[in-house]
Amino acid sequence: MTDTIQQIVSDLTTRARAAARTIAAVSDDQKAQALIAAAAALRAASTEILAANAKDMAAGVEHGLSAAMLDRLKLDPARLESIAAAVEQVAYLADPVGQIIDRSERPNGLVMERVRVPVGVLAIIYESRPNVTADAAALGLRSGNAVILRGGSEAVHSNRAIHAAMIKGVVSAGLPADAVQLVPTQDRAAVGALLAAQGQIDMVIPRGGKSLVARVQEEARVPVLAHLDGICHTYVHAKADPAMAEAIVVNAKMRRTGICGSTETLLIDQDYPDPAGLIGALIDAGCEVRADDMLMEIDPRTVAADEEDWGTEYLEPIVSAKMVSGVDDAIDHIAHYGSQHTESIITADDAAAKAFLAGVDSAIVMHNASTQFADGGEFGLGAEIGIATGRLHARGPVALEGLTTYKWLVHGNGQVRP
Repeated sequence: MTDTIQQIVSDLTTRARAAARTIAAVSDDQKAQALIAAAAALRAASTEILAANAKDMAAGVEHGLSAAMLDRLKLDPARLESIAAAVEQVAYLADPVGQIIDRSERPNGLVMERVRVPVGVLAIIYESRPNVTADAAALGLRSGNAVILRGGSEAVHSNRAIHAAMIKGVVSAGLPADAVQLVPTQDRAAVGALLAAQGQIDMVIPRGGKSLVARVQEEARVPVLAHLDGICHTYVHAKADPAMAEAIVVNAKMRRTGICGSTETLLIDQDYPDPAGLIGALIDAGCEVRADDMLMEIDPRTVAADEEDWGTEYLEPIVSAKMVSGVDDAIDHIAHYGSQHTESIITADDAAAKAFLAGVDSAIVMHNASTQFADGGEFGLGAEIGIATGRLHARGPVALEGLTTYKWLVHGNGQVRP
């Protein structure tokens, strides 16, 4: 790692820390107005942003990016308007900063309060989606944090244009430009410097593929908020309504196969009356079903699953399917192969649902609902920075509240400790 890269990151974090102190003290209304101005600036700069994106798209084609990667990278007027509207939406969300989580009075008269405060300085490391530049900036700013953004080289021109427009809006509302900084170099050493910035950065949030998230989790010397895989399960219990089960299973897998909340493994109870209906509905919808021996006998169009399939996040129209002997067997399978993201049980049996909801240790556990609802907007949280699958700080969709921590406020009237 060069001294130059270290100096760049040191400068970014020093300026971010100063900006974080300023933002933490500004009013809710001023933060909201800054985001409204940022959204207006994005719309005003649409020509420049789309031209920058065209450069990234041309480079992506030249370098052989996949169709899926190019689709994530591509901006058009409708997508840009959606980005601006999402920033505007964050402006109207309730501000978590200053919220009293709980309050109690001790026998000696001391009043104890836990109050939400910003985390401080956030580093967001992400890949080819330029919308993350705007989303991360908006969520970080609204929750009172300073943000350092490091986007992927595939979207470098798009990210710079979006960032420039947003900063124009933020500054017009009286907030510091250093509230949202974009790392000015695409040198990979900058990522390593950010991950090593213990004491300068308070939390790192990776958004991208498995290799990026794995690198961040392996190298970071600061807390990380992330999920590595979205190996989500849908378990169809013996007492599931067949019509409901079929509708949910097809939606959970096929609505959007490339999102982290897409079901990757279907577990079917051995006493469920119509496993053939579930397998057939998936295949008819264009999904490849990689099945265990029992399910392969039901539909010859299935493909044999191997051990690797149970731990694979396909992100395409492929699902692994297995017969299980009951709730406990389903829970055991999820515990062994899952990624603690999102799991769902389909059943009319309340006792079975209760056992599943209590026994599965994932960030999101559902009953009679599609795993595709694993999304901050569907949870009523507005925009999200991602789905966290760890056990500390935040779990599930991470929005404004997940970008805060708390401090204790103690109110006395002269008490001294005996």
